[in-house]
Amino acid sequence: MNYQLAKNLFHKKHANRKRFFVSKSKVHQFLHDILEVLYPHFNQNYIQTEEDLLVYIRRTELNLIEILHDFLPHEEARKITSRFFSKLEVIRDLLDMDADAMFKGDPAAEHLDEVIMCYPGFFAIAVHRIAHIFYRQKVPTLPRLFNEYAHQITGIDIHPGATIGKYFFIDHGTGIVIGETSIIGEHVKIYQGVTLGALSLDKKSDVKKRHPTIRDNCIIYSNATILGGKTTIGMNSIIGGNVWLTKTVPHNSIVYHKSEIKLDTKVSSDEI
Repeated sequence: MNYQLAKNLFHKKHANRKRFFVSKSKVHQFLHDILEVLYPHFNQNYIQTEEDLLVYIRRTELNLIEILHDFLPHEEARKITSRFFSKLEVIRDLLDMDADAMFKGDPAAEHLDEVIMCYPGFFAIAVHRIAHIFYRQKVPTLPRLFNEYAHQITGIDIHPGATIGKYFFIDHGTGIVIGETSIIGEHVKIYQGVTLGALSLDKKSDVKKRHPTIRDNCIIYSNATILGGKTTIGMNSIIGGNVWLTKTVPHNSIVYHKSEIKLDTKVSSDEI
């Protein structure tokens, strides 16, 4: 019985599929290795000297080549690896700015180390900035594996294609969704539950820009939903909680959702 099951499943699901047998565990480990290279806060391997770090970087490079070689020609895997590691200092600089924005923008943050080690928003943007490099190099599927791992860990779903500027601040973060063609400027702050999404489109549609653009210095409060590739939030704008937007907002705007709260007057204040 088990032999027949294996035979049937192999021919239905394995034998004729396109080759993409990349190990998720290797991908996840690579992310942690890169974070260790970037920040001592993630150090599990006792990197104490420059020589230790050099050895670790070389080992991590070989691991990436091995991952990429699972589905790309060897020479292409080497070139992509080389390009990625050449951008690591740029990634570190961007993440330093993100951490600084979180530290300065959150009164509860006591020091930068706390932000880097504890904040899910920092982990999510760190993984995104790594994944975005591979996305820009048109590496198939791997960037999605990176970001889906961050989504699993933090509850924050950022597509690797999203373009995100400097000093990005995710506060709390659970439930945030940022779509592939979203463009986010500098010094933007986003709270939990925010969606930067697309209006309903047919998969065959030739519309390239499906998700909104958020200009510099905007704040988007919790559970706001902003949809559509033609939707732009102007600079220095504030979008209140629970707002639903499908139209462009001018610079320096405040948009809020007005809800009505009713009090049953039959209940006395003493009973509340």
